[in-house]
Amino acid sequence: MSGGPMAAAQSQYAELARQLSAIGAVKRGLARILPAECPAGTAAVLTLLDRHGEMRMSRLAELLAVDMSVTSRHVAHAAERGWIERSPDPADKRSRILRLTPAGAELIDELARRTTEMFARTLDDWTDDEVGQLVTMLERLRSSFGDCRDWRYHDSYTRTPMRQET
Repeated sequence: MSGGPMAAAQSQYAELARQLSAIGAVKRGLARILPAECPAGTAAVLTLLDRHGEMRMSRLAELLAVDMSVTSRHVAHAAERGWIERSPDPADKRSRILRLTPAGAELIDELARRTTEMFARTLDDWTDDEVGQLVTMLERLRSSFGDCRDWRYHDSYTRTPMRQET
């Protein structure tokens, strides 16, 4: 018995799972280039504010896919260092609008420079086409999983996306 196409697919999926779990090394490499005063959670906050513009804390928590207490800690850290400002929301005085400060924008530029240099050094034997293929395939993989915030764990081994009724 040769195993057929399903056995080949299972083998490939198992190898994909192994390769994705090794992505931790890439994430650790990215974390090492962050300034000591800017941990990964804070960098994520700054990056989202840079990408999406000003927003409420609740929206930021949603984009980070973490609870409000974790978001609040990251925001406080960034605000204490002058990288973001919190101002009252004109539509709801109980809420705060978060926005990047010029110092925060400078830090984002520095992080982008460090990231670019790190990838250029690490992937110096890759062609532009190979890097482009990786980006395309990672985008496709992420898209295939959809919005992970919509997934609910049903047991310790499986998870099923929650579907919105239309």
